[in-house]
Amino acid sequence: MNITLYTQDSCPPCQYIKNYFNEQNLPFTEKNIKHGAYRQEMMEMDAFSTPLIIINGEVIRSVDMDRIEALIHE
Repeated sequence: MNITLYTQDSCPPCQYIKNYFNEQNLPFTEKNIKHGAYRQEMMEMDAFSTPLIIINGEVIRSVDMDRIEALIHE
């Protein structure tokens, strides 16, 4: 499973989803958009808010737990 999480500082939903992935023992790559390259990557996916979650290539633009759980249990 490949999970990428675009985050930013002071983002409660970002912290929530990071905690969730850690509790589920799911490794993920975090990309904090304070780094311009990560912010640009996110914008190229037409995403303008965090968290932006990508699970096995599927882009999720909000904390949609039903969709997240469906993808991690495929």
